[in-house]
Amino acid sequence: MELRLAVLIDGDNIPSAYVKEMMEEIAKYGNPTIKRIYGDWTNPKLTKWKSVLLENAITPIQQYGYTTGKNATDSAMIIDAMDILYSEKVDGFCLASSDSDFTRLATRLREAGMSVFGIGEKKTPEPFIVACDKFIYIEILRSQSGESDTEVTKTKAETKDSFDKITPKVIKLISSTVNDLADDDGWAFLGDVGNLLQKKQPNFDSRNFGFQKLTPLIKSTKKFEIEQRESSKSRIKLIYIREKN
Repeated sequence: MELRLAVLIDGDNIPSAYVKEMMEEIAKYGNPTIKRIYGDWTNPKLTKWKSVLLENAITPIQQYGYTTGKNATDSAMIIDAMDILYSEKVDGFCLASSDSDFTRLATRLREAGMSVFGIGEKKTPEPFIVACDKFIYIEILRSQSGESDTEVTKTKAETKDSFDKITPKVIKLISSTVNDLADDDGWAFLGDVGNLLQKKQPNFDSRNFGFQKLTPLIKSTKKFEIEQRESSKSRIKLIYIREKN
């Protein structure tokens, strides 16, 4: 059954340039039945958002900054999220922000049995990231942008620069996860490995390292054996991995 998602966007902390890619990413995890963006729409800084709201059926929620130095947008998003939670109309939330103020909200929603997906920039503080079931960096969506050739070239260069390196720490994380799931011969089903990696580290994504899928990422490390096996239930080939001796 497809998850019904409430998408709540912090207009003060998410750039408008990649909203199309962001919504396409969210659609992979469920059906965004509620889509709202919060901000002070009298503020010129949010002008760029206005042109993409109708195209993506996102409802703007006006929130005036009543007090200097206080972020009223955060409060409005949190209140709305709790109202939506108690309405029982959704199965999960997508919180689009790079602000750690939403850490407690993500935790509370998960405590209530909701799936929580986070989207934000790489500057997002760790507490908010680990409070989500999955966290996606908006930078990895940029290479999919349908901009002009010049802009695409620039964007790809920026994206390439933003890729994480596969460090010994990353390899150790993969190895320990394989060992957690391995059979007596050391083999683990890659699908299970990917799921457990996600639980251990919500922002783990092969795209962060420049790979579209987990298999080529693991191949690139040259630390694991990879074996394809026929499924007993279908023609789909299952991929298993284990550490090299």
